[in-house]
Amino acid sequence: MAPRLGFEDQFRVPHDDTIACTGTIFTPEEVLSHNTPEDCWLIIHGKVYDVTSWVPRHPGGSLIYVNVGKDSTQLFDSYHPLHVRKLLERYCIGSLKLGENPYADVGSVQYKNSGGEDFYLTLKSRVENYFRMMKVNSRVHPHMFMKSILLLAIYMMSYLFTFYWGGSLVLSIFSTVLMGFMVAEIGICIQHDANHGAYSNCKALGYLMSTSLDLVGASSFMWRQQHVVGHHSFTNVDGYDPDIRVSDPDLRRVTKNQPRRKYHYFQHWYLAWLYGLLAFKSIFVDDFVALKSSSIGQIKLPKMTSLESWIFWGGKLFYALYMLVLPHCFGCYSGIQVAILYLISQLVAGWTLAFMFQVAHVVEKADFPVHEKKDGISKVSKGWAELQVRTTNNFSTDSLFWLHVSGGLNFQIEHHLFPGLCHLYYPNIQPIVKETCKEFNVPYNSFPTFWSALRAHFDYLKIIGRTEFKLRLDG
Repeated sequence: MAPRLGFEDQFRVPHDDTIACTGTIFTPEEVLSHNTPEDCWLIIHGKVYDVTSWVPRHPGGSLIYVNVGKDSTQLFDSYHPLHVRKLLERYCIGSLKLGENPYADVGSVQYKNSGGEDFYLTLKSRVENYFRMMKVNSRVHPHMFMKSILLLAIYMMSYLFTFYWGGSLVLSIFSTVLMGFMVAEIGICIQHDANHGAYSNCKALGYLMSTSLDLVGASSFMWRQQHVVGHHSFTNVDGYDPDIRVSDPDLRRVTKNQPRRKYHYFQHWYLAWLYGLLAFKSIFVDDFVALKSSSIGQIKLPKMTSLESWIFWGGKLFYALYMLVLPHCFGCYSGIQVAILYLISQLVAGWTLAFMFQVAHVVEKADFPVHEKKDGISKVSKGWAELQVRTTNNFSTDSLFWLHVSGGLNFQIEHHLFPGLCHLYYPNIQPIVKETCKEFNVPYNSFPTFWSALRAHFDYLKIIGRTEFKLRLDG
């Protein structure tokens, strides 16, 4: 049997001479005007690339234009093996205009030693060698298909038992709790891998599974923009990472540089309850606010393709139909009972999702990098890969249970360094990551249990909510 191709092997094309980058100079506005799959330009390490001809052949499918027309440096470096840098040069058409501020104009920051970070170059080389020796495709794990079928089947059965087959309200409450948990599992296992391009060699199947998020009500398009483009490029960088963005005023305070209000003194109490609204808010509020404003925090949204638009609106309508309309019309409960059952499922989904994601980055052990303006450019003093480790925490890494239940989020460090890997491979590369971190004096933090990580999260909310703030009791 022929060995399975690794992810890096799929980028190999017939040899031809590398095309030297031309001396053409482009402004950020000119690059941004080429922002469709049919006219796809990218900014990577200050150079401009026209990758339009590569779009149909790109092994990662639509991820190639997830940040089209803008700075895709961190996305390119984290998703591609090292040798692809030489392939990329064939598509170079110029560089950004001298004197311009490309990082501000394209909504990005400049990391130290971008593209030449010794820690990351060494780590990537070691991980790539591991998968090359194992002769497996790091994006694809056969157990993932079985896991997906199981989760989707349980979700479907729990939905039917909740609204149609329950027989009693008590039984339906149990099944709606399970349904809410399955919503979260689909989100953190199936769609999470698929929207990171870490699901299948078949681009159509990978794209289909990425829309499992639309199946459970939220938008895969919006998620890719917030999570893949925003969160992974600017993890915990206040003002850039949309996952820690706040308005003024806001119910939450995450960093010491964010606005502080008196009620933040109690945020570790009330946020524990409000986290339950996360899924509901994403489905019915956040997706539409982002659509109207064409942005998620600092992340400016590209125009949806026709397919993305159909999936967005079709997904919303289909979800409303099967989750709200049909149970009310044909289910075995009254309208108010259907609403209560649905709310319970959303609370369970919200709490599960919020707790899983918050313990990785919003704890005292995690760094919150501060960007400084130098010569008009937002700069961060450390390398991107080093900051992925410093801003992230693992938990329960010796637990097969948590690996599957968390969709690999218990290996968040490995995920952030290698987002294009199927989460079932994270335990395989953890020893390589830990050893390389030790070699380069990069702190590698991991909580022994999920519950210790969760406690650390709420402890941090308490600390940051009370930092430099004295509660007045005198009225």
